[in-house]
Amino acid sequence: MPERSQVEIADLVRETRQRLGLTQTQLAQELGVSYQSVNRWENGRNMPLPIVLKLLEGMLRSMGDRGKDLLDKYFPSDLKDAS
Repeated sequence: MPERSQVEIADLVRETRQRLGLTQTQLAQELGVSYQSVNRWENGRNMPLPIVLKLLEGMLRSMGDRGKDLLDKYFPSDLKDAS
């Protein structure tokens, strides 16, 4: 994933969570982190580790067409590499 600002990461986490229909607590459980971590990411106070970003990317990929626009927006170079 290219270098992203905290605001972009916050948007990525929030949009992915909402698209999946999960609460912050549920997303935290899916990612194996605390609710506080997800909350801090969404509020731009902390950044997730790269492994968490890969997990979010995988969640978006598993959504198929429903996640494609978010993949294009937040992981554009990864899509080109996968072609």
